[in-house]
Formats: sequence, structure tokens, C-alpha cells
Amino acid sequence: MIPQDTVTKILDAAQIVEVVSDFVSLKRRGANFVACCPFHNEKTPSFYVSPSKGIYKCFGCGKSGTAVGFVMEHESLSYVEALKYLARKYGIPVVEKEESAEEIEKRQRSESLLLVSEFAHKFFVSSLDTEEGRSIGRAYFRSRGLEDETIRKYGLGWAPKDRRALCTEALAKGYKEEYLVDAGLVIKYDDGHLADRFFDRVMFPVHSVSGRVIAFGGRTLRSDKTVAKYVNSPETEIYDKSRSLYGIWFAKGEMSRSDKCYLVEGYLDVLSMHQLGILNVVASSGTSLTVPQIRLIKKFTENVTIMYDGDSAGIKAAIRGIGLVLKEGLNVKVVLLPDGDDPDSYSRKHSLEEVQDFIAANEQDFIEFKTDLLLGEAGGDPLKKANLINDIADTIALIPDAVKRSVYAQASADKFDIDSGILFSRIRRTREKMIEEDRKAAERERSRAGSLAADIAGSQDVPPPEYEDAPVPLEEETRPVASDFEYPSLAPSEGDLMSFILRSGRSLLEFESDSDFYSPDGQYTVADFIRGCLEADDFSMENTAYRKLYDAYFDLYDADDDYSQQEIIRIMLNGPDRASADLVADIINEKHRLSVRSFEAAMTAPSTMLVTYVPRAIQVYQLKRIDLEIKNLNRKLKTAAEDETLQILGQVQEYIGLRKKLEEKLGRVM
Repeated sequence: MIPQDTVTKILDAAQIVEVVSDFVSLKRRGANFVACCPFHNEKTPSFYVSPSKGIYKCFGCGKSGTAVGFVMEHESLSYVEALKYLARKYGIPVVEKEESAEEIEKRQRSESLLLVSEFAHKFFVSSLDTEEGRSIGRAYFRSRGLEDETIRKYGLGWAPKDRRALCTEALAKGYKEEYLVDAGLVIKYDDGHLADRFFDRVMFPVHSVSGRVIAFGGRTLRSDKTVAKYVNSPETEIYDKSRSLYGIWFAKGEMSRSDKCYLVEGYLDVLSMHQLGILNVVASSGTSLTVPQIRLIKKFTENVTIMYDGDSAGIKAAIRGIGLVLKEGLNVKVVLLPDGDDPDSYSRKHSLEEVQDFIAANEQDFIEFKTDLLLGEAGGDPLKKANLINDIADTIALIPDAVKRSVYAQASADKFDIDSGILFSRIRRTREKMIEEDRKAAERERSRAGSLAADIAGSQDVPPPEYEDAPVPLEEETRPVASDFEYPSLAPSEGDLMSFILRSGRSLLEFESDSDFYSPDGQYTVADFIRGCLEADDFSMENTAYRKLYDAYFDLYDADDDYSQQEIIRIMLNGPDRASADLVADIINEKHRLSVRSFEAAMTAPSTMLVTYVPRAIQVYQLKRIDLEIKNLNRKLKTAAEDETLQILGQVQEYIGLRKKLEEKLGRVM
């Protein structure tokens, strides 16, 4: 966490005109400065910067804020990352407090790996201008139509033929062998000798979203079939290929402005299209498209056009990509290039206008794409046609938004001239199966996370029981049973919340200043935080047994501030309501005392983990409440009068929007 006095220094030093001028060409107009807005396309300037007020404002798209807000918006950084950016700009040292020794070591190690990667990048770039690099590497790039400015902008390079060129240079300059190996740049063999991973190859650096070089792809120019065409960096502490996209650093601004992303397959596909003038292009190089990559795209736009080769491999990859993109809630279209072309070759053969016209004329939504593709295979066979319709219905079922599903389903029914009810029935059954599978997976995840959270909580406030034997199992009639509850699906979440309350109710939650839950007025206890969240949403425990524990706990909690957590639990364990007392014992003992000592040894700051898991438990609970409300509204729709239907549908959409926001915060789709 950045100390508040340092934050104040950064905010005081940051001058809005200086900060914005790093990214936008400003012109003075009276007391203010103007420019064309960097956040949307416009020809007449509507973007104003006021140095006296220290803010920017676009009267076209409405975006506004301070210097730190501009950096966050333009560079897609978090609040803390933006503060660090400004601190570097103005030479203000940032020493984050409350870092454990392990955290300091991890941060320093990551920075060391990044520094080694950036050294390697500079080495490969400079090697491109050696005699060997010019005659082989630069000649190759030019043969692929890449201009010198493109080669420079994207940091393309050359790895010399000498197997120890990079290693020797790095060690001579004081870079540690450990970091060279761990960054995936150097291989250390069993006999101890070192060799470069990349040699005799043209080099493509991979940048993070914030512009740091985190990995490389190296392409051989040899015709020898025994030599791998591409060698890519292995996964490291700074590079997770499933979460990285080639070109994202250069494309993200245009992705936001145009509200669209073109997804291609290779390095040269990205480079050729960027050079042509189509900048909102990224590639999933070195890996099949993954869910984390799609979520990275979603930070900048919800509209994706998959632009793959027109051969069978490209078609297969496009079909797989459609399902992944739709399931993450994005809108997807497909453009297949003429067979024999890829985005690289097609871009080099045509002008910008011709490529744009081709995309506009051949861009298809996923229904048109699958229909054109599969209907030809079906011919006049009715069974194959039925399979095609089922396939499209199952694809529509992936869409999380109910309104979009309905629109696509109706369009498909019209297209195939079939009863829409049949299609809706198929989609409903498919979604029920998907939801059940997701529920089971989420339950397994929740169970693992719950055990971890309980271990965290168990290591803090609640004393071990005053008896050594395991508690006697409760009789079935005293246990909370799902069938006894009015809202059975809430039982697991309410149980998690009670576990945190009973184990760590008086522990402080020390949120960082950039957290959604940070309060400048003071710190929350776990109990106050959970109670405040429930009361803010006008929720109460629906599970009768848990509600009794909740009320009993807060009666003691509010009665006397001198009651420690240990005393509250002891009173509840010894209270007159034995069913409740047994349930307290059950919660603080059942499966939650596993490997506490080993956990404490591994985690030096359990309170830090509470900051993560308590809000997460609240968000999961809120999500379940929203799902219940949506189900109730859907039931009302079946018997609603015509004039009530639109109102109910509006309520459903509001809840779906809230659910989507919560799902994004949780980092998964329920």
C-alpha cells in the first residue's frame, strides 16, 4: 500500500497539462487547452484541459477526471499503477508500507526478471544492426513487407548465431545467471554450462498491457525441417501465455476508440495489419485462444471479429473461438479470408480501403457463419439439417445475456422456418445442463476456497474448544437441512458468512486505499463489515438456524465492547439454546482445523487473506440473492398481464446487469 503522504505528494506534483501532453497534442485556447479526444473518434476538438481546475473534460463522449484519472483511463491502469506511473514521471520515490519479507522478495524478483527481459530486448534490437543481423534478420523483415519504422516501433530484433552471445553479454554487464535462466532466456544444462534459448532467429518481443517486455517469439529462417519454426519463451513468473496477447500494448487504445477488436493468429498478421493502418488487432500467438485472453480483450471492447485463414485449420479455430467468446458475454463476428491467404498476406496485397471493404462485405455473425458452413455439408439430408439447427441452438445457449439469446433464437427460428418454441426448448435444456455443470464446478471451487478461508480465520481469534474430543455430530433434526429452508440455495453462502463472523468477528479488515471497500473514516471489523453489507442491501439471514446464531452473536457483540471474540464464542457455546450451541461448535470445528499449523507457516499475514475472502464471500452471497430474484421474476412472467410484462422484463435486465458486474469482480462466470 502506498502511504497517504506519498499519495499526497504525487497528486500535488502531477500537472494535468504536462500529463495529458505526454499522450495528446494540446493547443491553448484562452485559459484552457483543447485537442481531439483520445477516447473517441472526432474531427472537431471537444476535449478540454483546465490547468486552473486540474481536470480534463470531453464534451463529446463525456469522459472527465484528474491527472491520475487520465492515466488510468488512457493506459488502462489501476489507481495504484497510475500513481506509480506519475511518481516515476515526477521522480517521487514510492516505498510501499506493510510489505512482508516474502512480498518484498517477490516484488524485487519480478522486477529483476523484467529488467533482464528488457536487457535482452535491447540486445536483440541492437543485434539487428550488426552485419549478420542486417544481412539476415532485417533482410527477412523487409522481404515480408515490413518497413523500418514498423521494425523499430514494434522492437523486432535478431538473435545471433552464436549460442552464447546474449548470455555472455548479460553476465559481463552484471546480470545474474539465476534471472537469465528463470526469465527463459538462457538454458542451464545438467553439466552446468549455459546456452541461449534464442539463437539464429528473428525476434518478436511480447509486451504486457502496460508495455513491459515479458517474453519473446523467435522464428528460424532455415529450411531444415528438423528445426522448429518458432521457439517461444516458456511460462515464467512474469509471463503467462494464456493471459497475454501479442500486440495488446499497441492495439488497446484503438480497441477502445473503435469499440472493436480483430483477433488474428500470428505475429506477422498483427504487424502487417497495423502497418496498413488497422491498429485494433491482436493475436493469441503460441497458444489456442483462452478465456483469460478473451477477458483481457473485454477490458477494452465487447465486440470481437475473428479473422483467421480460410483453410480447414482456420475454420476449426474460428468455430472453437466463437463458443469461448460468446460464453464470456462478448459479441462475435467472423471473417474468413480467401483460401491461401492469411491476414498478413492479404494486407500486403491490398490497400487499406480494399481490406476495410472486404471485412465489411464478408463479416458474418456466428449464425450466418455456421449456417453457410454447415448447410452446405447437410445438403438435402433432413437429419443433418436437424443436427445443424441443434448445433446453432447449443451455441446460442452459451450467451449469458437473456435478451441476446432470445433475439438470436428468434432470428434462427425465422431463418430455418421452424417453431421458435422448439428452439427455445432446446436452448433452455442446454443452459440447464451448463448451469448445473458450472454450479458443480463452482461448488468445488467454493469448497476449496471456504476451507482455505476458514483456516485463515481459524488461525486468529477463536480458541480451540475446551475439550479435546471431536464434537459429537448433531442430531439430524437440529442441523440446518436444505429442505427446511425457505431459500435453500443461500445456505452454503450464509454458512460461510457465519464462519467468518464466529471465527474472526473482531479482526480488523485493513483495505488498501484503491480497494472498493476502503473507508477513510476508519477500519472495519469482520463482523461490522458483513453486517453493514447485509443491511445496505436490506438482506437478513434466510436460513433459520444461521439467523439465530447471527442475532445471538450481535446481541453480545453490541452489548459490551469489552467482550473479546473468545468470550463471545464461549458464551454462545455455553448458552441455553443447545441446538444453536452445537451449531456454533460444528461451524468452528467441522473440517476447519486441517493443517492450521502448516498454513500459518506458509502465510505470514492471515489478515491480508481475510481482506480478500470476506468481500468475496459477500459478493457470492449477493450473486445468489440476485439469481433468486431473477428466478422469481421469471416465474411472474408466466402469469403476468400484457401491461406488466415490459416492467418485469426491465427488472430482469437490471438484475442481469448487476449480476454481470458481480461476476466480473469475482473473475468468473457462474
